[in-house]
Amino acid sequence: MTLLIVDDHDSFRSFARMLLTSEGFEVSGEASDGESAVEAVKRLRPDVVLLDVQLPDIDGFEVAQRLAELTNAPRVVLTSSREASDYGRRLTGAPARGFIPKQDLSGAALAELLEAA
Repeated sequence: MTLLIVDDHDSFRSFARMLLTSEGFEVSGEASDGESAVEAVKRLRPDVVLLDVQLPDIDGFEVAQRLAELTNAPRVVLTSSREASDYGRRLTGAPARGFIPKQDLSGAALAELLEAA
């Protein structure tokens, strides 16, 4: 299972790559903003995109919508340093498998969301 990590903070991308690689995920790439995330998905065709909600150009909700419209769209898991309740209906209406707060990120949490539904 290949994974693209999208976050505007280098330190979080490095942490997530190290953590998820050590837990069996193959990280195929990284992106630091929404536009480059969409381009990276088209180029790399990852199975999963770990997508930060708060990006500097377009937010993760818009990126998730754009990705959902692609042929062979990847599964999207949203993440943020904020709690899910901070996003309300935007989160429940997003074309994503679910949400993991950054502080709760683990291979097991990601696998559980991907296996659900």
